[in-house]
Amino acid sequence: MEVNSYEKVTPTINRSGEAIRAGAVAGFPIFLGYLPIAITYGVLAVQSGLSILQLTLMSVLVFAGASQFMGAKMIGTGAAAIEIVIATFVLNFRHFVMSLSFMNKARPLPLKWKIPLSLGLTDETFAVSSLHGEEAKKEKGKLFYATLIIFAYSSWVGGSFLGGVLGEVIPERLSQSMGIALYAMFIGLLVPSVKKEWRVGLIALISMLLNFAFVHLHISEGWAIVLATIIGGSFGIFLLKEEKS
Repeated sequence: MEVNSYEKVTPTINRSGEAIRAGAVAGFPIFLGYLPIAITYGVLAVQSGLSILQLTLMSVLVFAGASQFMGAKMIGTGAAAIEIVIATFVLNFRHFVMSLSFMNKARPLPLKWKIPLSLGLTDETFAVSSLHGEEAKKEKGKLFYATLIIFAYSSWVGGSFLGGVLGEVIPERLSQSMGIALYAMFIGLLVPSVKKEWRVGLIALISMLLNFAFVHLHISEGWAIVLATIIGGSFGIFLLKEEKS
């Protein structure tokens, strides 16, 4: 009887180990990719006036790179809290779509797993999860997704903290020069989309011009970003509308 019990337990342990190992392999490139960006965010957040505790907690609770960069920038310019909340909500709205898509692909998983896993989705973890949809059908597939997300999450939070520490140590001139990373990141996010669909670039250009116009109309920088994002994004409804055959 002891032998039979051991035989039942061992395969389960092996499957768990295989799922965790596969998740680690899939998540390690994201870990490496997030680390330098998170460090840059930490440096810029300190430069914007956030403490190490505040910027680290933002990574722990928000876990959204583009929004955190923008939020830190807006805090540095003195934007009101409501402006930051609305701007980041609009920018992060795509996460609702990603979460619904993930929940649909992960139907075999228990709800108690799907909800926390969906909260850990980013553009990168969602893309990798979508490429490994078959894991949801496996007995220990949930461990694959959990490991993948934990690798990405730990890299982002840890890198943010490290960046905050460096931001208080490195010379101010050097930390200010890292502000270019904010623009480089958004360009990096934009270029692949423009290559697939040129109208996306047109929408970005419209939003940029609107933001420029609003600022020169003496609208606060925070509201200028919010209005430009909403109005510019609205053009996408018409510009990206599929042509009827």
